[in-house]
Amino acid sequence: MERMDWNAGPEKTQLKQPISAYLRQNVYYTFSGFNFLPNFINLASQVGIEDRIMFSTDHPWGTMLEARTFLDSLPISVADRELIAHGNAERLFKM
Repeated sequence: MERMDWNAGPEKTQLKQPISAYLRQNVYYTFSGFNFLPNFINLASQVGIEDRIMFSTDHPWGTMLEARTFLDSLPISVADRELIAHGNAERLFKM
């Protein structure tokens, strides 16, 4: 995100905010198929867990067991795990 902001700042894009702001405010993310701790840490540091990251699987290339095992192994709080597992999707889809 920093690279996009640096290479395509508001002065070039004529947007009111940097591109990263739009990516943080308007896009939802999963880490499906990228079940590696460094990738998750990077995603969480860029967009935060509280709202934008949701659980998914990479079926048929990955299994639910692999995805759930990765989610359960993340060094995050129980509350954050619940947000990723279902809370953020429930809020987005008004469930």
